[in-house]
Amino acid sequence: MRLPDLEAWAIFATVAEHRSFTGAAETLGLSKATVSKAIARLESDLGQSLFHRTSRRLALTEAGRPLAERAAMILASAHAAEEAARDAARTPVGRVRLAAPMTFGVSNVAPLLADFLSAHPGIEVELHLSDARVDIVAEGFDVALRIAELPDSSLRARRLCSIQSYLVAAPAYLQRRGTPTHPGQLGEHELLGYTNLSGPWRFRGPGGAEVSVKAQGPLAANSGEALIPALVAGLGIARLPAFILGDTMETGQVMEILPDWRPAPVGLHLLTPPSPLRPARVEALIAFLGERLRD
Repeated sequence: MRLPDLEAWAIFATVAEHRSFTGAAETLGLSKATVSKAIARLESDLGQSLFHRTSRRLALTEAGRPLAERAAMILASAHAAEEAARDAARTPVGRVRLAAPMTFGVSNVAPLLADFLSAHPGIEVELHLSDARVDIVAEGFDVALRIAELPDSSLRARRLCSIQSYLVAAPAYLQRRGTPTHPGQLGEHELLGYTNLSGPWRFRGPGGAEVSVKAQGPLAANSGEALIPALVAGLGIARLPAFILGDTMETGQVMEILPDWRPAPVGLHLLTPPSPLRPARVEALIAFLGERLRD
C-alpha cells in the first residue's frame, strides 16, 4: 500500500492559507523551491492542478478549494496529535481561539472567562465576537458557540442547552395596532426580523398545535441588539432571546404577547473541527464551557 505524501499535503495547506509560495516557505522554514516541488508532486499524484498561477496572483482552482480544507484538517490533526502528546505530561498551556455570537458572548461568555483563566494560568483565550457565522476550520478557530438549529456538517457539535425566545412589542405599538391573539394574525403586523434565527417564526401552542409565520417588516438585522431601538420605539413586534432583551420587559419598555404560543427554543451548540484529536488546553476550555453553559 502506498502511503499518502503527508509532507506535501501539509505544505499545500500552508500555501493555500498564505496564497503564496514565498509566504508558505517562510512560515515553514523551507526553501521556495522545496515548497514548489511539493505542490508539483502533489498535483502529479492527484492528476489535477491545485492553483491558478499568474505573475501577480495565486488562487485555488475549483478542484483545489475543497482539497485545501481537507489539507488544513490533516495539518491541524497532526499539530493536535503532537501537542496532545506533549500536553499529557504537563499543565495545559498555549492559546485557544474561541468564536461566539456578539451579544451572547459579551453577556454570557466573557464573564466566565475570568474564572477559566484564573484556574488555567498557562492558557490564553482569543475571544472573537461576531454575529456572522464563522467558518471555524477555514478561519482557524478551536471552539465556536452557535445559537441555531444546525445543518448537517462535518463539524463536531454538542448541544449545551435550549435558549428560549419571547415575542414582544412596546405598549405604544400594541395601543396603535392592537394586540394579536393568535400567531396567525402576525401577518397583519410589522415584524422586526432577527436574521440569525433564520427561517419562519415557529410557535407551539395549546394542545401541541404548531403555527409558522414569515417575518416581514420595516427592519431586519443580524444583530438582535440593533432591533431594540426600533422595538422600544413601537415600530413593530420582535422575537428575541432573553439575553438580548435584557431588562426591557422588567422595566415595561416592551411586553410579552401570545404567552400561550411561545416560539420554539433554539439550541446553544458547542462546535469544534472534525478531528477528535485536540490539545489539552482546548479540551480544558470545552469541559469548562460545557459545565458552565449547560443550563
